[in-house]
Parts: sequence; C-alpha cells; structure tokens
Amino acid sequence: MTGNAVKSRVDLAGGASQHASVDHIEELGIVGAGGGGFPAAAKFRTRVSLVIANAAECEPLLHKDKELLQHLSGPFLRGLKTAMELVGAREGVIGIKEKYHDIIEELERQAPQGVRVMPLPDVYPAGDEFILVHLVTGRVIPPGGLPKDVDTVVSNVETLINIGLDRPVTHKYLTVAGAVENPVTLRVPVGIAIGEVIEAAGGATVDDFGVLIGGVMMAKPADSLDVPVTKTTGGIVVLPVSHSLIQRHNAPMIHVNRIGRSACDQCRFCTEFCPRFLLGHPIQPHRAMQSLGFATGADAMVATLYCCECNLCTMYACPEDLDPKNVCVQAKPLARERGLVFKGDPASITPHPMAEFRRVPMRRLIAKLGLGEFNNTGPLHEHAFSPGKVKVLLKQHAGLPAVAVVKCGDRVRVGDLLAVPQAGKLGARIHASIDGVATVTSDAVIIEA
Repeated sequence: MTGNAVKSRVDLAGGASQHASVDHIEELGIVGAGGGGFPAAAKFRTRVSLVIANAAECEPLLHKDKELLQHLSGPFLRGLKTAMELVGAREGVIGIKEKYHDIIEELERQAPQGVRVMPLPDVYPAGDEFILVHLVTGRVIPPGGLPKDVDTVVSNVETLINIGLDRPVTHKYLTVAGAVENPVTLRVPVGIAIGEVIEAAGGATVDDFGVLIGGVMMAKPADSLDVPVTKTTGGIVVLPVSHSLIQRHNAPMIHVNRIGRSACDQCRFCTEFCPRFLLGHPIQPHRAMQSLGFATGADAMVATLYCCECNLCTMYACPEDLDPKNVCVQAKPLARERGLVFKGDPASITPHPMAEFRRVPMRRLIAKLGLGEFNNTGPLHEHAFSPGKVKVLLKQHAGLPAVAVVKCGDRVRVGDLLAVPQAGKLGARIHASIDGVATVTSDAVIIEA
C-alpha cells in the first residue's frame, strides 16, 4: 500500500478523542511509546501550561515518528489537543528535526489554535526530554526532576496518536533497520516475535547477525528471535554479528570494568560531551570511571544517579573505546541504597557556556558508529501479519507488572482486556492483540490463534 493510501485509511480510523478523560486513557492502556513506557494517565494527572510533542527521534536509522507524522497527522493532532485539555495547557509545541521541511510545512498548515511547530537541530540526543525541554523553553529540569517541575509535559508522537485513535493499545509502530532487505516502518501486533517482524522487512541480508531492540545507542541486545514486541519497542536493528555495536552491547561487565580500570586516562572527554553535564547537572562520567580503581566520595556517587544513559560518552566521546555509561549504570543502585541525592539549589543549575557547540550532529554519529553503509530510510508500509501466537508481556511499562484477569483456555478477541495494574500501584492495562486462546504464565499472556 502506498504512503498516501495509508494516510487516508488510518486518518479515518478511530473516533475523535475530545471526550477522553484521564481515566479513559488509563482504560485504553496507553503508555509512553517512545521507550520509557510511563503510563500516560499518571503523566496527565497534573496541571501545566505547555505540552511538548516529542518528535525529535534522534536514534540513528529510526524513522517511526517522522513517518507517523507524515501519515497519521489527524489522530496525532487530536491526541495533542486532548493532552493539552487534560492538563490545562495553553500551548502545545511539536518538536521535530528542522531537516523535515515538508512535514513541518504540513503540520503548520494543519495545526489548530494554540499549537506551533519548533524546528530542532539534527543532533543526538535531541529526543531526551531534558534536552528537548531546554531546546523548546530554555528551562532546565532539575536533577532527578520531571518536566512538570518546569511547567511542562512531554509526550511521544505515537503516544499522542494512541490517544487520538481512542482505542485500546493492541499494536505497535516500529522501524526495522540495518542489514535487512527493505528497511521499513510497520504496524505490528504487540507480542509478536521480532523474527517475524524481520521477515516482513525482507529478512536479514547477512547469514550471521545480531539484533538490537530500540535504537542502536540505547538498545538492548536480543538473545533470540523469539523476543516479543512490546508497547515501547520503537526499533529493531539488524547488524552483522561482527559489527562493533553488536560486540559493544554484548560485552560482559567484568570485561568493561577490567579494561576501564587499566585504560582510562581521565581525559574528561566523556564528561565534556555528556548532554546532562552540559545542562549543568552534577553528572561526570570520568569520575565514575575513577571508581573502578579508587574509592570515591558521595559526590561522585550522586553524579551517577543523573546519567540519562544516552550512551554518548561510550559510543562517541571516549577515545579509548571504554564504557563509562555502563559504569554509571552499575553504580546507580548502590547510590540509591545509600540514599544519596542531589542537595543543591535547583535554581543554581545553569547550562554550560559551550553546550550549544558540543551537540553531536547525526551524520557524524552515524559515521562514528559504522552505520554509513546501511540504507537510512524507513517508509511506512502496511503488512498483513497473521502470527500463530503472540506473547503479551505483563510488564511492558514503567511500574509493576500487570495482573492477568483471563484464565488459561479463555477465548479472547483483539482489544479484550488481559491484565490490569496492581491495586494502588503504578502500571498499565494490557489488551489482546490477536484473536485466540489464552495461556497465562508468570510473566505473560500467550495467545494462540
């Protein structure tokens, strides 16, 4: 199906959501589709003056959000207006890379009153909500804080589309990229195995390959092709198993620590390119590297808490190919156990004077990562998936796993409720993505067609 056909079909699907309430959004199981998975209902139970639609999509090779804006602008704008009404916002801003001139022009033409488009530089990690809020408003979210602390709510493009479509979340849009025959963006049933999705993109172009779930910078390596798609899966990147990114993401921490202890020369490049450090936050990856060989004080431990895990320090800045990001990550639990937090005055947080000049251009990042050989496109296509079964995980969101409300042997249809949040706890509802018979396990509801 052509792109225009996709647009005309989907824009007419789903009712307008102008009557949506926070409780209704909770019933639909809508979570942050950009990767965080924070339940949307919990996010919108606040009052702010600005809603930012995060369309920055800064992970290399991914095109999902851009494609959705091009083909599903109707549901997107409905969802954005609904979000603004729910939080009482006077203004909505769509943050999108300035290079997408045609999409910007169309959004500006369609944007309702109170909504404007904010062109963003083509840099990484513009999609980090702390960076995005600063680019749009000039405000700095305090360390450990949330956008609402600076009178703002940030929501992903697909999350807003799900609000605009006003129906249970049963499918996920994602880009299949890298070493595949046809890099593409697809709508897939939640719970489908990633191997089936890769085949829908024409299959891998190499015999021996690895798979990264999400973008290549913040990805998790897939341990098999049976890994199920969740509500937060935004990308599936296939690369030769010999590629440095596959090797890097699969490196065991014991090797990371041993090499880092002996090789780090404290050049500070990791810190000087850290996006949160450049915002003025107390994060210094080079000090985390010190902890591998020396005891460090509370200040250094606190700093690791505010690592956003964008991986820029490891994948781009470090001249020794060390892994300061994962060193920060492994230190976070210990810092939390000790009850360490930032105790400074949030008003004293000011961006680094060189912040604007240390942004990492996407083209340079792609070259640095060795991704230049792969086709950097991901057009939206329709594919008729008919999986024999899906594995719908009970935890695919921030918070605690949902509790199944179906039993083994129950027959379910697309959109039927499978699981609900634990009473009084942060979580999200889970719905069936195909028709079939349910089997309940400790971590999932498996539906066989």
